[in-house]
Amino acid sequence: MRDRRADTGPGPPVSAPRPGEGDRRVQYSFAMLRVVQHPHTGAFKDVGVVLHSRPADFLGIRVISEVALLSKLAPDADIELLARYLESCRAIVAGDEDAGAIALLSKPERFYWLTAPRSDVIQASPVHVGVTLDPAAELDRLFDRCVRMKRSD
Repeated sequence: MRDRRADTGPGPPVSAPRPGEGDRRVQYSFAMLRVVQHPHTGAFKDVGVVLHSRPADFLGIRVISEVALLSKLAPDADIELLARYLESCRAIVAGDEDAGAIALLSKPERFYWLTAPRSDVIQASPVHVGVTLDPAAELDRLFDRCVRMKRSD
């Protein structure tokens, strides 16, 4: 039987803790946020990452905020609207009460609301899981690896 713990998507494979580290690792779930200019074609560009770790009580998001880059990634989209949409995702993750009722939900509920399937210009990838010692650093690593490195597309 195949070890399913290694199926973590773009995240790191599960590994044993280093000597002296103990097992302070926490499980996390994450999804890529994608710009889908034409939902009927399914073509997309990754523009962000949302990561949740229940054991660490962490919910974070990193998105491309540069309007020029968003314009390059989605030339047919209303870029100002797209930037506002991504900013609203950030406000929801932050629990900003001005972002509406969704932002007042618990962290797990906000994560699953943001990653729910939808047919819109912003969509989430399937949710993947992994383990890490530091969810905030893992969010940065995933953003750098899966979004920043693909910017040259």
